[in-house]
Amino acid sequence: MANMNLTDAKTLAYINMYAVLGTLENLCELDPQARALLKNKKPLSIGMIVKGGPSATLTFKNGYCRMTDGVDKCDILLPFGSCEKFNGMIDGTVTPIPCKGFTHIAFLLKSFIPLTDLLSKYMRPDPEDLKDERFFEISTSLMFYTITVALSQIGNNDEIGKFSADHIVDGDIKVAISGGPAATIRVCNHRMITIKKAPENYRAIMEFTSIKLARDLFDGNVNAVACIGQGTIIMGGMISMVDNINRILDRVALYLA
Repeated sequence: MANMNLTDAKTLAYINMYAVLGTLENLCELDPQARALLKNKKPLSIGMIVKGGPSATLTFKNGYCRMTDGVDKCDILLPFGSCEKFNGMIDGTVTPIPCKGFTHIAFLLKSFIPLTDLLSKYMRPDPEDLKDERFFEISTSLMFYTITVALSQIGNNDEIGKFSADHIVDGDIKVAISGGPAATIRVCNHRMITIKKAPENYRAIMEFTSIKLARDLFDGNVNAVACIGQGTIIMGGMISMVDNINRILDRVALYLA
């Protein structure tokens, strides 16, 4: 866990909800093994409500997963008394007790937990697994989605992140890996939202020229400023937008450590 003097539990809860659990959407799209865990199961939704923090619902249907805000229509409801308790579920120190949907416990144990375990395998990979090209691609793509969603959560909730977000003008920023995943960081009135696809039009762009480079950056093996100098990270458009995104990106590593 990151040093909580440098990070705060509420921001971490938003990251864990939308950036970490939200990446289950992409895991189901990218990995047939994930879809197999959900096959032949009737549609089911898990709502999670965090006191003083986020609330969202994961819906599993036809082998795929979607996250939506709020918990109005969920089959299983997991309540958390604080952001710390919710973060504890993510790092495996807290076992949540459903307040609704006890009859669906088997789904939690046999599908949901194996799915989150599979996500962890990709997010904190064994170096041996990364030698497999397909595993490497999926792992790096999932990290990309987690990081780009975490960016917006930090810009909206973390005090230092909000300071940078306050300096970003309205518009879309394209963040992408050449030939790989892309995301839109949409800024409106200094609030940020990540959309997990490329924007049609954008005011600024930050693109990594290869998936290997993106991985090296995510793992902290190369310096972003040096890469920009070498042209392996392409920046364009309104550079002040990208500069502030990069400042928030520095915070991402602290929270996802």
